[in-house]
Amino acid sequence: MQHGSDEIEAFFSGAGSWQAELGALRRILLHCGLTEEFKWSSPCYTVDGGNVALLWGFKDSATLGFFKGILLKDPAGLLVAPGENTRSSRVMRFTTLDQIIEVEPSIRDYVREAIELERAGAKVDLPKDDLAYPEELLAALEDDPELQSAFEALTPGRRRGYVLHFSRPKQPATRQSRIARSRDRILAGKGMHDR
Repeated sequence: MQHGSDEIEAFFSGAGSWQAELGALRRILLHCGLTEEFKWSSPCYTVDGGNVALLWGFKDSATLGFFKGILLKDPAGLLVAPGENTRSSRVMRFTTLDQIIEVEPSIRDYVREAIELERAGAKVDLPKDDLAYPEELLAALEDDPELQSAFEALTPGRRRGYVLHFSRPKQPATRQSRIARSRDRILAGKGMHDR
């Protein structure tokens, strides 16, 4: 079953140099019984309405991502964190069709395990976020009760994304500017990457 099939077909036909690799990964996911939908500008694979996996074509690789990848056993050592601040998702990166063919049985095992975890209602137990809020954010929240209320109402992941974004610049003026530019999105209850 497919939702947004025009967008999905456009994604795969526009996959550029990773068309064969992404097509092979797609076949594996669909063969495992997942439902293909279009979310976050990518094909998303679900079971019983729960998100299991995503496909992306990046500049350097075709990527299969698992939402709760941290819970997967990873006996073949195929999973990596997509970024240094990633807490629950894990990805497999491929640069050739032969790589996918070589590990296809393992990919199928990982997908089946991810489906079982989703059907069992498994949750990623994230430790309480210990990120320190930058001084500029603390000041902005104190000076703007509406912003503070909206920020506290965001999901923990959205708050974390903003704190990381606001903390990166070295200059206080740049941190203040990022906070000011993000105010409307925060008030709307949106994360940095929400549309």
